Amino acid sequence: MSAILWPSDIRRGAPFVILHKPASMRSMGGVTSKRLQNILGHLPASFQSAPPSVDWTTATLPGYDALPAFEGHPGCAWGVWGSKDELGTVNLLTDAVVKTAASEEIQTGRAVSLNWPLNFPDKPVFDRKAPEVDMTIRTPAHEGIRDDEIHINTQSGTQWDGFRHFPLIKERVFYNNTPVDSLPRGILPLPNPHEIDPAHARIGIQNWATHGICGRGVLLDLVSHQTSLSANKALPYDPWTSHPISVAELEACARAQGVKFRRGDILILRVGFIKKYYEVSQPERDALQLRSETFAGIEQSEDMKRFLWNNHFAAIASDQPSLECWPVPEGTPHMHQTLLGLWGMPIGEFFDVEVLSQACAETGRYTFFFSSWPLNIIGGCASPPNAAAYF
Repeated sequence: MSAILWPSDIRRGAPFVILHKPASMRSMGGVTSKRLQNILGHLPASFQSAPPSVDWTTATLPGYDALPAFEGHPGCAWGVWGSKDELGTVNLLTDAVVKTAASEEIQTGRAVSLNWPLNFPDKPVFDRKAPEVDMTIRTPAHEGIRDDEIHINTQSGTQWDGFRHFPLIKERVFYNNTPVDSLPRGILPLPNPHEIDPAHARIGIQNWATHGICGRGVLLDLVSHQTSLSANKALPYDPWTSHPISVAELEACARAQGVKFRRGDILILRVGFIKKYYEVSQPERDALQLRSETFAGIEQSEDMKRFLWNNHFAAIASDQPSLECWPVPEGTPHMHQTLLGLWGMPIGEFFDVEVLSQACAETGRYTFFFSSWPLNIIGGCASPPNAAAYF
């Protein structure tokens, strides 16, 4: 066991932060601890402290190039919101940001769901469990009282990826240097809500569930934008193949839609997976589970990281199964490692934006009030989003 005294805790007079490290890390002779202290040392003093009183509505944030590296990973935001933070970029969704978004964006009251039914896809990708909804009649049967029993993988369909989903693979740590092996696994009973093991709750999705992921949503409808530019009005790529979406494409789409980004925006991309899912034959849908996963998505580049961080989005989602282009090119780090592991940015996947895209086209508005309340799963790594857009 090793103790790390964070610079922010020195100023606040807080107790030491004790991190339990696996044997492989302990054998490094404190190198990891020193590197973490160096990370904080490179951040401006205001980011090292990150007290709860900081108003992230307007407080200065470092640019991507000002963020330090961790173990060769550039752009580490640990310490920006404090060493004990469990919200990540959701910190940007302050009361003022939410209030402004609601007052400006909710004009007609029209609401659009962004949740694909839990039943879809019937045959999930990435070897995940197929969703089961058992519709039962309670005894005595003649009374007709029904119950539903639902058994799903929280990432088989529409989902938020949480901090516990994807670590820095080589270093085996999640957001804010939480060791993979420090988190419990299995079915853990929680009979007493007043006595929950901190290790069980650490960086769990219940933090977003109690805060909410609500603010101004922005849809970049790449499908409509790129088909409008095509001579034959066809999408110039197949969303079910490995196709990288560039920063230039995102920015061009935003310009065409008249969108200007603001701090705390929730960025949503329509790339085309669900549209194609509805259009193809059933054998083609079923074959998805059997073939190697190849999907269109954002490119794994420093330009993309710089674009996402410097615009200070609170979260990013798309209608694709992996958000990022899949598979990841050999030798290239996953974007999941940066977004979840280094920044704490929620990743949404399989968002059903088909009706949303129609609403945006009809109104000529590609911004809206976005509301999402994940399931309150203590220690959960992911959740259906329970998401909606309001115009």
